[in-house]
Amino acid sequence: MTTQDPEVLFLCVHNAGRSQMAAALLAHHGEGRVVVHSAGTDPAQHLNPAVIEAMKEVGIDISAQRPRPLTDEDASRADVVVTMGCGDSCPVYPGKRYLDWALPDPAGKSVGEVRLIRDEIDRLVRGLVRELGR
Repeated sequence: MTTQDPEVLFLCVHNAGRSQMAAALLAHHGEGRVVVHSAGTDPAQHLNPAVIEAMKEVGIDISAQRPRPLTDEDASRADVVVTMGCGDSCPVYPGKRYLDWALPDPAGKSVGEVRLIRDEIDRLVRGLVRELGR
């Protein structure tokens, strides 16, 4: 890796669950050595409350975050784009490294079910941190 901190974009449809958890977990585990962004192709109005609760359980407060739309700027500056269940609605930007994490959508799920998704995202994020050399 270069001396410049890598930039990672987490992308899903609503930016209200999976991508928000992944961004918060990467910011936590990356300890300031990774620039993190998240966005959605069709952002929701607010975060999933079960996602906020599940993240609080691991000491990460994302309650102030808001879903936001994907911009070309987000994608152009990212070194790695991690897609999560957006299928054909996730645009492809040439020259970017893509990872697709097949994760269930936490929408409508209980906190207990969201915990399982959070824990899988945490496992994947830790692997990404190692891969990025951070």
